[in-house]
Amino acid sequence: VQLQASGGGLVRAGGSLRLSCAASGRTFSNYAMGWFRQAPGKERELIAAISSSGTSTYYPNSVKGRFAISRDNAKNTVYLQMNSLKPEDTALYYCAASALGLRTTRGSYDYWGQGTLVTVSS
Repeated sequence: VQLQASGGGLVRAGGSLRLSCAASGRTFSNYAMGWFRQAPGKERELIAAISSSGTSTYYPNSVKGRFAISRDNAKNTVYLQMNSLKPEDTALYYCAASALGLRTTRGSYDYWGQGTLVTVSS
């Protein structure tokens, strides 16, 4: 699966952004999808995941209630709606695909996009 993330940019604290990740190459609906982020000097962390059908989602407490993951299997695209953004949300955001179902560990994801930069100013 080839993944292309987009939608990053500069936003003020309290603002919103919507990231997109377009998939190609294999049957998108066979894969659970995740959004990860990596801030400078920090580990890459999972911030949202969605099952292949879209019926199950996962969020860590750090973004729960602010971020929402969704997917459109007809368009081979997964989205991340980010609201109430904070400066600490500044990071490179990556989408990833897992053939193992919805997983919360980085090693469970087989395919990765190139990352899109989100910068939140205070």
